Amino acid sequence: MIVIVIAIGTLYALPNLYGDDPSVQISMRGTPMDELAAENVENVLRQGLFKGYRFEFQNGRVLIRFTDTEKQIKARDYLKDNLDKKHIIALNLAPATPEWLRSLNAEPMYLGLDLRGGVHFLMQVDMDAAVKQVMTGYLSDFKTYLREEKLRYKRVTRSGNTVTVSFIKQEIMTAALPKLEKKYTDLVFTIPNEGILEITANMTEVAIKAEKKSALEQNIITLRNRVNELGVAEPIIQQQGTDRIVVQLPGIQDTAKAKEILGATATLEFRLAQGSYADWANAGASGKVPFNARLYKQRDGSPVLLKRSVIVTGDMIKSAKAGFDSQSGSPNVSINLDGKGAKRMQRISSDNIGKPMGVIFIETRIDRKMVDGVEVKSSRKVEEVINVATIRDVLSHRFQITGLGVNEASNLALLLRAGALKAPVEIVEERTVGPSLGKDNIEQGFNSVIIGFAFVLIFMVLYYRGFGLIADIALTANLVLLVSLLSMFQATLTLPGIAGIVLTVGMAVDANVLIFERIREELRNNNSIQASIHAGYEKAFSTIADANITTLIAAIVLFSFGTGAIKGFAITLSLGILTSMFTSIIGTRMLVNLVYGGKKLRNYRYRIGQNNANIK
Repeated sequence: MIVIVIAIGTLYALPNLYGDDPSVQISMRGTPMDELAAENVENVLRQGLFKGYRFEFQNGRVLIRFTDTEKQIKARDYLKDNLDKKHIIALNLAPATPEWLRSLNAEPMYLGLDLRGGVHFLMQVDMDAAVKQVMTGYLSDFKTYLREEKLRYKRVTRSGNTVTVSFIKQEIMTAALPKLEKKYTDLVFTIPNEGILEITANMTEVAIKAEKKSALEQNIITLRNRVNELGVAEPIIQQQGTDRIVVQLPGIQDTAKAKEILGATATLEFRLAQGSYADWANAGASGKVPFNARLYKQRDGSPVLLKRSVIVTGDMIKSAKAGFDSQSGSPNVSINLDGKGAKRMQRISSDNIGKPMGVIFIETRIDRKMVDGVEVKSSRKVEEVINVATIRDVLSHRFQITGLGVNEASNLALLLRAGALKAPVEIVEERTVGPSLGKDNIEQGFNSVIIGFAFVLIFMVLYYRGFGLIADIALTANLVLLVSLLSMFQATLTLPGIAGIVLTVGMAVDANVLIFERIREELRNNNSIQASIHAGYEKAFSTIADANITTLIAAIVLFSFGTGAIKGFAITLSLGILTSMFTSIIGTRMLVNLVYGGKKLRNYRYRIGQNNANIK
């Protein structure tokens, strides 16, 4: 059993010895690449007269391997110039694992940001904005529900996180209250003043906590989608605390582009226009806006009145694709709605054919200014009408919007495909690690493991002689098993992870030290070799188990409450404890029994370390 375990461990640790190939990774925006598209990429590459590369097509993407980074960068630039915008082209370091190992799903460990280089973002999620957004959604919901129930209301307004419904008559308000409470169980409805015909609605504490948790989870999913669109290999996106997200992009080069895409909160709203062109001009000049409308500015600065009720929002958009209009040749974004959005668009557009509809581009921007020597940050929502067009036909799942620039259409389509952030985010910390520093970290970390490993090996052989050699074999097997487990789990190796490996190397021989000292003690008591070996392993086991279990508990706590690098250290330490228990106890006992199990005991002179025992 031990031989089989070691053999499998060695097999799955092997991929880490082959290194990486500088590669160019190519995929299609929104859809997997087919064989015809891959063949087109290969033809374009051949036209560039590139040599010394390997072309691979699998899992809906193309991977082109090169022998050096100079060819890799030249090929990336050439492909960007000769392939259309549908292709996502990214630099990558692809594992150089042989095909026979890859057929067994044997892959090397991922390298983290500190080892490979890249960019680190710490993003703050605006939880208050998430709650406000939910309460804003209740405005139209209340209006629709009260109309369906034929309960006449005066107006529905929001102030902060409170929605207020005003009524005309007392009996209508009295009838509406139980219906609203039954319909919206996540809200608390109250009548603040007996003399005023108003009902206020606030979210319960449980609903607020659930909404904040949902906002964080949705933002993480959205950020993952956006990173996938950027074509970054092996990203790390995880929660930190209750309102922050860590994003690490190994190997990324265009950090400005990454910041722009990750931090953007752009989305769209579709609303019907209100009144005529003359009404828009009058509202813009006088500032007087009808109650059921809002005044916006178009890109040329001209005013436009749009209705307050929203037809479709960005979260109803299933996919988006940038392109060019077949008639005008201007940039456009083709929109594909989900079922809910398509029904709303179809119902409203069928009732308003011949009327104008506006498309609002909404973006949250962060402003920074110095106040008394301290930087103060504030967020503001920018709303701009990018398109007003007449509804010519009934719209449903698919339609297109225009009025954008080429880059703007491409970015907007990317953001809409990835999904809108449920709550605005702000990058509060940014760190960049260069590839040369990452290479130095790898060399230093590798050297630390080798040096620590060598010192332990030498010490054990000098102090325990034959048994020390057995411990060294077990320690080598332990390191192989640890690397193989990290590779099997596709763990991301970071500098703290290397520290966990070094610590494991030092701790792994603790069990053997305890066992060997117990065997020495038994030999001093003139016990036989076999009896001393048996007693040494049996009596030392409880102490070894206690020490390793307490360390394992500490590692589990670190993993549960830690984040980022601490988790990496905890994972490596936990796996190291498990592998060292296996090799130090079961593995060494197998070797000891194999070497000494068949020895005759008569007149055998046994040496363990510096102590001699005459066995008669």
